Amino acid sequence: MMRSLLIRVLPWLLLLPVGAQAMTIQTWSTDNGVRVLFVEAHELPIVDARLVFKAGSARDGELHGISSLLNGLLVEGSGELSAEDIALGFESTGAELGKGSLRDMAWLSLRSLSELRDRTADLFARVVGQPSFPQDAIERDRKAMLSALAQRSKDIGSVSSDAFFAALYPEHPYEIGPHGREADLKRITRSDLQAFHQRYYVANNATLALVGDLTPEQARDYANRLTRYLEPGLEAEPLPPAATPDRAQTLFLPFKTTQTHVTQGLPVLTRKDPDYFPLYVGNHVLGGSGFSSRLMQTIREDRGLVYSVYSYFMPMESNGPFEMALQTRNDQAAEAADLMQQQLVEFIAKGPTDKELEHAKKNITGGFPLKIDSNKKIVEYLAVIGFYDLPLDYLDRFNERVLAVTPQQIQDAFRRRVPVDRMIRVVVGEDIRQGAGKKAD
Repeated sequence: MMRSLLIRVLPWLLLLPVGAQAMTIQTWSTDNGVRVLFVEAHELPIVDARLVFKAGSARDGELHGISSLLNGLLVEGSGELSAEDIALGFESTGAELGKGSLRDMAWLSLRSLSELRDRTADLFARVVGQPSFPQDAIERDRKAMLSALAQRSKDIGSVSSDAFFAALYPEHPYEIGPHGREADLKRITRSDLQAFHQRYYVANNATLALVGDLTPEQARDYANRLTRYLEPGLEAEPLPPAATPDRAQTLFLPFKTTQTHVTQGLPVLTRKDPDYFPLYVGNHVLGGSGFSSRLMQTIREDRGLVYSVYSYFMPMESNGPFEMALQTRNDQAAEAADLMQQQLVEFIAKGPTDKELEHAKKNITGGFPLKIDSNKKIVEYLAVIGFYDLPLDYLDRFNERVLAVTPQQIQDAFRRRVPVDRMIRVVVGEDIRQGAGKKAD
């Protein structure tokens, strides 16, 4: 049955433009307190739901990894239902269930044909609101996470990323990601999981995004059905801000490899930051636009020093990182890292040229429709808007705000928010002290 449903729907997904026009976002709260954001879209006979909680790894406390372990266990049983019962229940209607856990949020998603939505709504509600956490599933998923954690220690990209966050966020909830920590994963109990679920998987700590073939009345009923087993509960406490480093620092980590990874940055940006658009557009010029960025043109194309080089801002609930990174041969690491730092200093001192800024704006605004060209993409954006309490006109005014950015705003924002004399640099590779510079300033 699932295959026949997908065959019926897939051609529509490929051919129909979705999200091309300004969208009206309706919002309300469910009977038990979940905030709902809904966009009515009748082009496809599909409804997409995404339920997000402030229950990512930033809320792990002293049990690093519990948020991710719990999120994976939601589908392993509910009441008398087994994992097989749950899987067959969704498959019988062709519905697609997704889930995941990040630093800020944990989420579950459901895609179904609108005419069959009620057949899986209660099942979804049981999965998210009444998980049973079978002990055998806990042990199996724990073992899988420990195995994945061991693999991270052998992957230079993961080692670099983990070390970077640890250096930027010491003693902060962002220090350790959803993968957790071995000692903590080993001591998580079923009671710990139940307590975490009772605290964070509650209505007042949740946002539900809905997009699809529903009337407003149907959407209200569907939202209540999807969240009916969530206790009202309390919203999670806000995360503390991360401190800006008081001085530059370089950390070296040995890793047996033919290439060196260099990452540098510092905590900078929240989702609602007033400097978001100047920093975002400016970074598109600096290192966020692939081969047309300054970093790529100067360090790879002109000098041939790196395999890849980039920069980006990661806005989060607390101040997420500004990150610059490159990968290169061990013997070229020092020169490449110094040149990357030089490009940042010059960009802050002079800002983008008029030509660079015009190109960046055209690139960003021209590509934006592709970011919201399907219901599935729109529901993800709606979840972000609701989770971070962004303005409801965020998507409609995105291009307008990009086009309004000036070179002076970019230069001012980078000068204030990206102090080059406080950057933390993490270097992972062989012969690293000879191959990646001695300092980040």
